[in-house]
Amino acid sequence: MIRGLTARSFLLALSSLGLTHGQALAQMQPPPAEMVDPGATGRRIAEKGVLGNFYPAARAIRHPAVLLLGGSEGGLGSAAKREALALQAAGYNVLQLAYFRAPGYPQALAQIPLETFDRGLDWLKAQPAVNSQRLAILGSSKGAEAALLVASRRPDITVVVAGMPSSVAWPAFGWGDEPVTGASWTSNGMDLATVPNTRFDALRGVASVYDGVLTDTTARRGATIPIERSTAAVLLVCGGKDTIWPSCPMAEQLRARDKRVTVLQYPDAGHAVFGVPLISGTSSTASLAQYGGTGAANAAARKIAWPKVIAFLAQHLVKH
Repeated sequence: MIRGLTARSFLLALSSLGLTHGQALAQMQPPPAEMVDPGATGRRIAEKGVLGNFYPAARAIRHPAVLLLGGSEGGLGSAAKREALALQAAGYNVLQLAYFRAPGYPQALAQIPLETFDRGLDWLKAQPAVNSQRLAILGSSKGAEAALLVASRRPDITVVVAGMPSSVAWPAFGWGDEPVTGASWTSNGMDLATVPNTRFDALRGVASVYDGVLTDTTARRGATIPIERSTAAVLLVCGGKDTIWPSCPMAEQLRARDKRVTVLQYPDAGHAVFGVPLISGTSSTASLAQYGGTGAANAAARKIAWPKVIAFLAQHLVKH
């Protein structure tokens, strides 16, 4: 969810300032908002309200498509690009979509229209190489929150994969100096109902600002993502030691609403549980431990979970 910011510095700032989540983030240096080059197998798309990197499937026949959403780092990040390339290699058309902290887009994750994602999906469906009857949406953290919200509103989505998911809609936040209010998301110009952030508890860490999802049943009821309305197959991936937000309890809340939901839980992993496995000798596992769990546990979870993600997509997008 938060890239480019150490967990320790985030905790210290929250503790010393006594601030809520959004206020604390506004006091701190933001992670870099990358706009990565799509590389040799992709191309930049900037048309019809859609900004992203498109990675077409290798063969010129109609293949399923995946809308890929990063988290609260915004922009078009390198981590999501690695996922896009892996999905492309598996035979999918992939659109890595920008929705904030990108040229022409809001700098805060505030009042982002869900119609932004509708435009991305509709753009994908219009591509000659795309099988418009086989669409998936894949997101991580705040991108997972968006993916699940969109899937609950669109019957044409076949599969949802959500890493470190949320079961509810949360308030807006920003990385800048200006105060941010309202919801993260809007629909038809109206803020979605949210579960309010609670105040930071130094003993529990960053995840304490999300305690409302565990304790405030009234607020949760109004802001809950109605995943049972979706016709999609849903796969959730979470880490039991996630120190950003309680992704596994929220995954279980989603499964309680719809027993068709599949949850992959990795008890010793954290907020870096989801993503392409690290390539031996090219990356360190240490960075994966910043937001809960050990580096080794997060790396091991990715090694196990990512093939399951690919298999889940194949089961529901290709073999049906």
